[in-house]
Amino acid sequence: MVKEVRFYDEIEDHRLRFAVILARSGGKWVLCKHRERTTLEVPGGHREPGEDIETTARRELREETGAAAFTLRPVCIYAVVRDGEPGESCGMLYAAEITAFDPELHSEIERTVLLDSLAGVDWTYPDIQPRLLEEARRRGVTP
Repeated sequence: MVKEVRFYDEIEDHRLRFAVILARSGGKWVLCKHRERTTLEVPGGHREPGEDIETTARRELREETGAAAFTLRPVCIYAVVRDGEPGESCGMLYAAEITAFDPELHSEIERTVLLDSLAGVDWTYPDIQPRLLEEARRRGVTP
């Protein structure tokens, strides 16, 4: 269970394990539906060995949404603290505007979903994803 989500402007690079991307296209939110889940999530995933965190974000956005053309900008660093676990799990939050999609996905994602609003979304990570969105809005990065 998530105890707390914290936000930072700077952190040591080696601590960034994840990249998460709040993506939009044509004024709509771009979410993913994983093949093994019934819930929706924002694109993102684990950093691979030797990969810089922006490369992780670009790779995950392409793999999980089929984004072929997009702009990407950093929002902030987030850290998740879980009950019963020591320390924090850190990631970089990005915002993206997707202008073109490949017709086919090549990942564990079953499909992408474009939504006008995020109200009532059944989130995969309900203790984390809405907080990331709220922080991006607070920083004036997303509507």
